[in-house]
Amino acid sequence: MKCLCIICEGRTEGEFVKRLLAPHLSTFGICAYPSLLHSGPKQQRGGNVSVPRLAKHIRNEYHNVRFITTLVDYYGFKNINGRTKKQLEQAILDEAQKLTTQNLEAYRVRPYVQMHEFEALLFSDISRFELLGDSWNNESQKRLQRICDDFKSKTPEDINNSAQTAPSKRLDAIFPGYINNSKISLGPLIAKDIGLDTIRSKCPLFDQWIGELEKLK
Repeated sequence: MKCLCIICEGRTEGEFVKRLLAPHLSTFGICAYPSLLHSGPKQQRGGNVSVPRLAKHIRNEYHNVRFITTLVDYYGFKNINGRTKKQLEQAILDEAQKLTTQNLEAYRVRPYVQMHEFEALLFSDISRFELLGDSWNNESQKRLQRICDDFKSKTPEDINNSAQTAPSKRLDAIFPGYINNSKISLGPLIAKDIGLDTIRSKCPLFDQWIGELEKLK
């Protein structure tokens, strides 16, 4: 089994890796595990994502595993400075190479920056939000559907079109308390209920990343 470290922005993404990605990748001979990029000492929330912090985390993990990738949100990045998703991914790799004492083998490090946060994936099947229990009703379903209709010609990956209208904030407006009470515990469960195949069919950038991980050798 090849060992893969997935550096995650926070606990929600970490649970997603453990519940969905790790079991799936194990069928391809890959032992994947999450490594959390905390926002500060002893803090459990994500955030404060930057190229230098990711590069340092990669340096610390590099000699312990065969491969490393990242699962972080583009809109959560600090000091983007107009860089695109691809430019940020290259900057992470370049900075990690500078920090690693021995020559870093680029093929072993695959930075991945999502244009959307984790909750965008959940819009692949809004019916699964019924797992939120009493908060699920006809009105909440209609509000979710209106969001999907606004992006009908696109994909769930396009829902995160600004920091103010990020998917988690949209969900928190429909299901009060989602961010503080349900994000970590129920978000990954909803994703598992939707299923990786459905998510991949609706989210092409995410699908491409998973496909690359499946081919690691």
